[in-house]
Order: sequence, then structure tokens, then C-alpha cells
Amino acid sequence: MKARTLIAETYLRKSSLRFMHLCWLGTLAAIFLIPLPEDWPWGAFVFVWSGCLLSLVLSAGILGDDIASGRIRMLVTEPIRLWELYVYRFLGLSLQAAVHLSVAGVLILLLHWLTGRGSIDRFVVWLFASWLMFNAWAALSTSLSVVVRREQNSMLLVLGTIAAVFPLYMLMLFFEDSTVTKVYHEVLRYAGPSVELLVQVGQGQRSLSGCVANVAHSLLVIVLYGAIGILLLDKREFTHVAD
Repeated sequence: MKARTLIAETYLRKSSLRFMHLCWLGTLAAIFLIPLPEDWPWGAFVFVWSGCLLSLVLSAGILGDDIASGRIRMLVTEPIRLWELYVYRFLGLSLQAAVHLSVAGVLILLLHWLTGRGSIDRFVVWLFASWLMFNAWAALSTSLSVVVRREQNSMLLVLGTIAAVFPLYMLMLFFEDSTVTKVYHEVLRYAGPSVELLVQVGQGQRSLSGCVANVAHSLLVIVLYGAIGILLLDKREFTHVAD
């Protein structure tokens, strides 16, 4: 019962988030009004638009609001163990992603059938990759929410991503063949959210076994980010006093 309650609470925690879902879906519909090139990749667009960006909006303050308000102290005395709270909050986000991507998929397929604009090549695979991508960013953002104030986790994640990717851009621009560039690229590829690996899955650049390996890596990263967040949450002390 407590699992279903917390997952549902996370799913419905802010009315503004439901408005953001509508904005995201409305943008997808509005793009069909633009004369799109025939090779416009709807799957890749959803991967970036919903898989990467939507997670930052939905996960803002996911645990930070509970901690800052002191409500987390009440939650963990119901009793709910801290790791359960983390997992159920994360599952609530994952459920939002699954519903959103399902609706977005139906909307895009319907509008594509009506207008013929853009390409839906490997669209179902892209939707699955988008869901995995959302979960990776959501797990990382949820873990950050344990240690930063309120909704600052999303902004910190954006700034941290820029800080991590910009040096790679500069290294590839001026020292493309250097060992440092290759090592740094590999670290970001395998330690960060599996953007590059899931893009390979979506584009069909790997064999079946390669795709399975990329998906498995993505799941492993999600579990690792979650484990770090649970460990951090377990080390914190909470009071009834609001921040």
C-alpha cells in the first residue's frame, strides 16, 4: 500500500508538472505545422526532447522539497525506510516517463499518418531508448536532490553536464588524437548517462548483441546512480524543522 501511495504521490505531486507534460506534447504537435524534411527523425527528436530534457523538469526538487520542508521526517516514521522512499520516488518519475512517452508516441504516429511529415524509422526502438535515457537522468537528478536545496538539483545537473562536456569539445577540437581526449571520452561515455550508447541502439548501428550490451549498460548506470543516492540519503540526518 505504501509503495502505491508514494508512487502515486510522486506522479501527481505538482499540478505544474501536468502542465509541463501538456507543453511538451503540444510542442510535438505544433512541429507538425512546420514543413519538415522527409528525413526529420521523430525518434531521435523525442529521445532528446522527452528522454533527456523532460526528466530535468519533472525531477526538480523530487527529494529536496521533502528534506527542506521537514516532511521527510514524517515520511520515514510511518514507517518507510529511506531506501524505499528513494525507490518509490524514482519509480513515480519512471511511470510518468512511460505514460508520457506512450502518449507522445501515439500522437506522433497519428499526426504522421495524417500529414506524412518526418520519418518514423525505428520509432518504437527510439521510444524505448528514450525511456531508458529518462530513467538515467532521473536517477542522477534524484540522487543530487538528496544533497542540494529544494529544486536546485536540476540546475546543478545542467551546469554539471555543461562543465563535463565542454572540455571534451575543446579537447576534440584541438587534440582529437591525443590519449587524454580518448580517455576522457571513454569516461564520459561509460560513467555518464548512456546517451551515445542509446543513440547507437536507436539508429541501429549495433548488432543485436551489441544493442543488448548497450541497454544492459544503461540499466547498470541507473542502478549505480540510485545506489549512490540511497547511500547519501542514508547518511543524512533529518529534523522536523523546515529549511
